[in-house]
Amino acid sequence: MTVSSAFGKPLFPNMQYCLRCCMPASNEGMAFDDMGICRACYSSEQKMHIDWVEREKSLRELLEFHKAKGNDYDCIVPISGGKDSTFQLHVITKVYGMRALAVTFSHNWFTETGKYNLQNALEKFNVDHIVFTPNRNLVNRLARESLVKIGDSCWHCHSGVGAFTMQIAVKFNISLLIWGESAADLTGRTSFFDPVIKFDRDYFTKMSAKVGPEEMVGERISLREVSPWRLPSYEEIERVGVEGVHLGDYIFWDDERQMEFVRDVYDWREDTVEGTYKGYKSVECIMAGVHDYTKFLKRGFGRGTDHASVDVRAGLMTREEAFELAKKHDSERPAALDYYLEITGYSEEEFEAVMAKHRQSLNIQGLSEEEFQASLNSYRQEQHQN
Repeated sequence: MTVSSAFGKPLFPNMQYCLRCCMPASNEGMAFDDMGICRACYSSEQKMHIDWVEREKSLRELLEFHKAKGNDYDCIVPISGGKDSTFQLHVITKVYGMRALAVTFSHNWFTETGKYNLQNALEKFNVDHIVFTPNRNLVNRLARESLVKIGDSCWHCHSGVGAFTMQIAVKFNISLLIWGESAADLTGRTSFFDPVIKFDRDYFTKMSAKVGPEEMVGERISLREVSPWRLPSYEEIERVGVEGVHLGDYIFWDDERQMEFVRDVYDWREDTVEGTYKGYKSVECIMAGVHDYTKFLKRGFGRGTDHASVDVRAGLMTREEAFELAKKHDSERPAALDYYLEITGYSEEEFEAVMAKHRQSLNIQGLSEEEFQASLNSYRQEQHQN
C-alpha cells in the first residue's frame, strides 16, 4: 500500500484528482478535460474573462422587472445568518433598493455565533422576517433517517431551505428568490459558459436533498409530520411565476472578500468550524462538521478539500500544501459526532457501517474499501504519533 501521508500527496493515491487543484473524481458531477483539469478550475478561469458589467446589467433588469409588479415584497432572500445570505441582503437592499422578505428555515442546530449573526443581519438591514423551526424531536428522527437515505445527517435542512421558501413565495405571491454563489463556483457540475443549472421546483431535491418528504416516512416518521417539506405544486409555482437566481451568476463572487466585507462593515462574526481551516462557512450550524465528515466517509473528501482547492485556484497556496490541509481536516472525527449519535440513537459502529454501505454503493474508481480503511488508519496513526 502506498504511504498515504507522504507530504503533498492525496490521502487515497489510487483515486483520480484534478491536476491543478485537489478535487477528486468522487465529487458528484465531477468532470475532467483532456488535460485532467476539473470543471471547477475551468470555471475559475472563466470568471476572469466574463464581462461582469454586462451580467450586472442583466441582473438589474431582472430586479426591476420584479419590482415593477408592485407586490408587497419585491423578492425573498433566504437567510441563515451565514456570510453568504448576509451579503445577499446587502446587495439586494443597499445596492438595488429592493424590498425583501427574509425567510429562514431553521435547522434547529444554531450555534451561538449563528444566532447572533442572524439577528444582527435582520437589524442591520431592517427587513421583515419569517422563520420556521421544526420541533427538536422530529429533527432528531429525521437526522437518523437521513443517514440511511442519503448518507448525510442534514436532509431536513437541504430539503427545508428550498421547500419552505417556495411555500412562502406562493403564499405571499412573491415571484423572485435570491440565492448566493453560482453552482459553477464550487460544485463542478456546470461552468459559467455552460447552460446555467435552472432553479426550478425540484432544484434542491436534485442538488442536495436527493429524496422527497414522502420517502422519509416510515415507522418513526408520519406523513403529516413532513408537511413543512412538501413543495408547492407546479401549478401554484406557475401561477405566481416563481423563479430563483444566484447572484454569483451575475456579479463576481469571492467568498473571502465578501466575508471580510460583512465582517468589517456589518459586524458579522467568524468562529471555529469543524472539518475545515476557515472560520466562516456554515459557522451558524453545530452539525457542520458531521455533515462534512459524512461526505468524507462517503466520497473520500470533505470541506477541507473544498476550501483548499479554492485557495489553490486563487494562488494562495500550492497544490501540495493544499493536500496537507485537506488530509488533516477531512479525516478528523468531529466532536459534534457525539451529539449526533446521542440524538439519533446510533452507536458509532452503526454509524460507520451505514456510511460504509454508502461508500461501497458509489463504487468509486480507485477507492476500494480496503484502500479507504488502510489509508485512513495509516494516516491517523502517524498523526497520533506526531
